[in-house]
Amino acid sequence: MSLPLKADTPEAPYRLEDQVGHLLRRAHQRASAVFLETMAELELTPTQYAALVKIGDVGEISQNHLGRLTAMDPATSQGVIRRLEARGLIELRPDPSDRRRTLLRLSTAGHQLLPGAIGRGRAITAASLAPLDEAEQATFLALLKRLT
Repeated sequence: MSLPLKADTPEAPYRLEDQVGHLLRRAHQRASAVFLETMAELELTPTQYAALVKIGDVGEISQNHLGRLTAMDPATSQGVIRRLEARGLIELRPDPSDRRRTLLRLSTAGHQLLPGAIGRGRAITAASLAPLDEAEQATFLALLKRLT
């Protein structure tokens, strides 16, 4: 995609602090720090958390479908699944209708961990959005959804 380039002008100087990428990166850093602090005890990364929540939402799911629903590329998805399986939080089995496909589901330990993880996820969202009032939070989330 080719974008039109706009030159810096005295009327509109380029300020890094006003650029969308910079601001999104700063907001992401803040949200990531809150996530890591809140999830430290559970030892879950953001991608592991996303995978557990989505598996909990849909039940048994293929590895490829999980990757699409959580916006993970195949390499990332495979690593996340390996680590969750090694921790005993998910179980894998071949798809009986297509042996090339692997199906995933929460294990008993995964089912036990998930409610507490989701509670922490809610706290992370609240802490990340705390500088905004309720109306601003709703607007912000709606606008982010439009960007994704």
